[in-house]
Amino acid sequence: MKKIDYRSTLKSLVLLLLGSCICAVAVNGILVPKHFLSGGLTGVTLFINRMVPSLPVSGMYFAFNIPLFIFGYRLLGGNFFMLSFFGTAFYTIAIGLIDFRIAVNDMMLSAILAGLINGVGSGIILRSRGSAGGTDILSVLLASRFGIKLGTTLLTFNIIVLTCVVVFFSIDEALFTLVFMFVSSRMIDLVIYGLSQRKAVTIVSERWQEINGAILEEMQRGTTLIAASGGFSQQPLNMIYTVVSRRELHQLKEVVLREDPGAFVVVNETSEVIGNRIGNQPQW
Repeated sequence: MKKIDYRSTLKSLVLLLLGSCICAVAVNGILVPKHFLSGGLTGVTLFINRMVPSLPVSGMYFAFNIPLFIFGYRLLGGNFFMLSFFGTAFYTIAIGLIDFRIAVNDMMLSAILAGLINGVGSGIILRSRGSAGGTDILSVLLASRFGIKLGTTLLTFNIIVLTCVVVFFSIDEALFTLVFMFVSSRMIDLVIYGLSQRKAVTIVSERWQEINGAILEEMQRGTTLIAASGGFSQQPLNMIYTVVSRRELHQLKEVVLREDPGAFVVVNETSEVIGNRIGNQPQW
């Protein structure tokens, strides 16, 4: 029987509670009074509330999550299921209790501010080992049952929400909602990764031995050597593959150019990195 990590669980619960409260500020402080919608299941509940104001957002959100948890009980991991249940409860209660308006008159500024607040809250939630329910649960269920990618489910929900805004309300409100979604997604990335964003670097050089040694000794970073050969010269060599943080990238470039000014270097963004020392992504 797997031993429960109480410290990690407590940390996740605190993050879920804090993130839920911050997201509730964005929902009730800006989204509801400004008639903006959101992505995912929250956007669906806001749309229904807009059409039928007597139906509370918090109550609908919790009700829509019940069948997701019922069907997902066996498919979701035990720890993720438990934390997501608490996260859903925290989010529902926070939306029901935190009810005040943020006095920003300009619609564009309101959309940007709501995105900033919601992005911070969502990012904090995603740093836990659970979720706040909604499309997070649905995405996992569809991926497990039908092999549908997580991003596909989220994108589909967002498209549906924006389409409903255009059809039932106005294109202006749809554009403000799109601004909110974009800012929120950028803030989520910033909260989760921040300055720890990792870069995957591939180096092709005839002086690969010297460069590899400098990376190992001076930067204390691991490398992987990939056997290759020159397309024109047909001479065998090793490509160097390594992952560094954003802050270490400048130092890596200096090392490479010092050893071989003619080296060919490719730098790629990473969505997440899992591993000892260099990893930057929490595991759900």
